[in-house]
Amino acid sequence: MNIVTDYPAWYFIFCVITGIAYTAILYYKDKKHDFSPLLIKSMAALRFVSVFLISFLLLSPLIKSITHNSEKPIIIIAQDNSQSIIINKDSSFYKKTYKESLEKLVADLSNKYDVHTFSFDDKVNEGLKFDYKGKQTDISGFFDEMTTRYTNRNVGAIILASDGIYNKGINPVYASQKLKSPVYTIALGDTTIHKDLLIQKVNYNRIVYLGSSFPIEIIVNANKAKGLSAKLKVTKEGKEFFNKNINFSNDQYSETVNVQLEAKENGLQHYHITISPLNDEITLSNNNKDIFIEVLDSRQKIVILSNSPHPDISAIKQTLETNRNYDIEDYLINDFNKPISNYNLVILHQLPSNNSIFNKLLADIQKHNIPVLFILGAQTNYNQFNGVNSGLNVTVKNQNSNEVLPAFASEFAFFTLSEETKKVMNNFPPLLCVYGDYKMATSGETMLYQKIGNVVTKQPLILFNQNQTSKYAVITGEGLWRWKLSNYAQKNNHEAFDELFTKIIQYLSVKIDKSLFRVNNNHIFNENQPVEFDAEVYNDSYELINDADVNIDIFNDNNKKFPSIFNKTSKSYHLNAGIFPPGDYKYEARVKLKNKSLSTKGSFIVTSIDEEYTNTLANHQMLYNLAKKHDGEMIYPNQLQSLVDKLNKRDDIKTVTYSQKRYNNLMNIYWIFFIILALLSAEWFLRKRNGGY
Repeated sequence: MNIVTDYPAWYFIFCVITGIAYTAILYYKDKKHDFSPLLIKSMAALRFVSVFLISFLLLSPLIKSITHNSEKPIIIIAQDNSQSIIINKDSSFYKKTYKESLEKLVADLSNKYDVHTFSFDDKVNEGLKFDYKGKQTDISGFFDEMTTRYTNRNVGAIILASDGIYNKGINPVYASQKLKSPVYTIALGDTTIHKDLLIQKVNYNRIVYLGSSFPIEIIVNANKAKGLSAKLKVTKEGKEFFNKNINFSNDQYSETVNVQLEAKENGLQHYHITISPLNDEITLSNNNKDIFIEVLDSRQKIVILSNSPHPDISAIKQTLETNRNYDIEDYLINDFNKPISNYNLVILHQLPSNNSIFNKLLADIQKHNIPVLFILGAQTNYNQFNGVNSGLNVTVKNQNSNEVLPAFASEFAFFTLSEETKKVMNNFPPLLCVYGDYKMATSGETMLYQKIGNVVTKQPLILFNQNQTSKYAVITGEGLWRWKLSNYAQKNNHEAFDELFTKIIQYLSVKIDKSLFRVNNNHIFNENQPVEFDAEVYNDSYELINDADVNIDIFNDNNKKFPSIFNKTSKSYHLNAGIFPPGDYKYEARVKLKNKSLSTKGSFIVTSIDEEYTNTLANHQMLYNLAKKHDGEMIYPNQLQSLVDKLNKRDDIKTVTYSQKRYNNLMNIYWIFFIILALLSAEWFLRKRNGGY
């Protein structure tokens, strides 16, 4: 620790001179008082020290301190806790003998290293777990988590215990590229091929239309079943729709079976696919699969009309075309000559404009109460737009454009976006919005505000408005294609952009519900997903309110009741009901207003995840490649104790010492002030005590 300043060292002399000068003026030039020589020297010393300290503080001195911290090597041990580990006949070994051996390894390594333990399946959890209940295995997700947690830490090695089977995420060998530390793998599971029939995969369209036929593609695999046969069946509510006898001609047999069915009933249809079991199969859990197909009355027809070609149109169209529920068409406004009544939703890009005939089209849209999404830009005729009654009025100040970033409105309640999508959108590039005043109607709801630089304004970037007959949404800037590219640059996908526009279109395309109490939820959940609901309550003026409590009762197949209460948001309600086991569920939600009680009913399905049973053959080759790539080794469970010697012999796993410099301003140290105050007070007391003034 030492003291430094921004000034040259010889400035210290001026502090000394200043102290001497003040002392000399007061005590060596003043002859009015008769003080003893000792007293004069004492008071002079006090005055000199206090003036010197004050002068020195004017140089803004800093206390420089250097601290040294030592960090032991971190050894990360991760245990695969998925179901595939114990499918083979050695399940008792992994639950007891192997568990004890791994815990002993942790204890032995803890004598020298800082050992951090994790378990993983589709998520990463701290600590070792050996219940093997994970429904999916995401090894790449584990590596991503470790990269995030231990960046710039002294990680000596990662020990990964797994069977190498992964069914979520990307290839772990590629996902581990950012790791800088050696990786050791413990090869679990069984590489022996056992007798097993399995439905490997079912390919099908999740949405079909009433009256149409639809295909189902079933991939059947058989191991060690040469010369045997089994029956494949497709049933719904106990009624058989398809069956086929399959003869297995070799020990590793695979066949793709194509099934054609008719969509005769509206709503969610549950089909059960089974293949009859053989004697001595290793597991029967992969002999059946359930699929759910939503049968709709008709597709939503959407037309995109634009003033001129623009990359925004392609970005939006590509997103909407991924949803089979939508039939998308796009035209330049001057080329469009179809009846607007044919469409369920109209997207207008930079329309109305100065170069298009728009009044008749607008009148037809309003006549048929068709929802509209406006996307504004430099070509928009804002005088005409302001007459649409969309919920927004724009007063253009000049033709310049602002670069505007999105900022989420916390009070928005029409629908929710995932936290991952919000995180990605926070890094989206700006849209171009015309410079002007944006006045929103009181019935409007802002989803995104305009953020200019670091300032979040109250001007809308995306807003919604609804009257008694129609819905409107307005995006006040152009350049949406940049958002789609940014999404891909960040995540190598378009999921955030797609979710945003899918939610916007879903809200607009749903017919106006005039009921005062509404509950919205997905129809299908996986067994590892929380079941969530959104609810809205309206008063007689169709204004959102959330004064009353909303209750819901969920019933399973056995009519067992699970009651819950919705949480209140800014203007509506939300409920995370938690994880439910696979099955069919019904619910009834209730709210009591001042003069009436309202209720609504619905249903949902929780589907099981059986991906761990789809592949029962351990992938030790992947574990070997992973270890080799990162200068490690692959070992087997009976070699666990050898890991201690292997790690101890490595020269690159050692304690690291970090040095940290710190600078503290001397003026911020409170006791310096009290020292100066004490010196001046002592001098004053001695002068007063001996007759001075």
